[in-house]
Amino acid sequence: MAQKPRLTRATAPRLGKALKRSFFDRSVLEVAPDLIGTTFLVGGVGGIITEVEAYHHTEPAAHSYNGPTPRNQVMFGPPGFSYVYRSYGIHWCVNLVCEQPGSASAVLIRALEPTHGLAAMRRRRGLEDERALCSGPGKLCEALGITIAHSELPLDRPPIALHARLETPDIVTGLRIGITKAVELPWRYGLKGSKFLSKRF
Repeated sequence: MAQKPRLTRATAPRLGKALKRSFFDRSVLEVAPDLIGTTFLVGGVGGIITEVEAYHHTEPAAHSYNGPTPRNQVMFGPPGFSYVYRSYGIHWCVNLVCEQPGSASAVLIRALEPTHGLAAMRRRRGLEDERALCSGPGKLCEALGITIAHSELPLDRPPIALHARLETPDIVTGLRIGITKAVELPWRYGLKGSKFLSKRF
């Protein structure tokens, strides 16, 4: 009996159905864990989301806490759009806007397991270790070529694509990283046992 071909990094995993913007029209605390295991692609390059953080306008760690600004205005619009900002003036970070217009809530993508376009990621990051390619919000943006030009874009149209997970993963939760306010909220979500995280849970 013929054996099934072994899945290698040269063979990208099968993708689930494309997610629509309506997927994000829910509580950010529902969307965030539901993103674990989905596949996030930009221009066909990306991978499986392994770690995210949720942010809501009612808590002071959110960029939207003090109201709209030219930088964060997309957070106050309809769900299903990207919000890209520069962290510490150095690294780009990508967020996915959730909830009704005016809610100003979003999910920060913190880490991916690279599955699509590894050659492009390695070239952009200047390294070979696939575990280090997307192990942080700034790293994954560099690997996927995400810049401010990718902000305020719909999440269900090129160049961005999100694909549903094919099975329900085991998810772990923890405290968010690198913040000084609302530090007690357990709004960090990750794929249990993953080797592709920014930091262990």
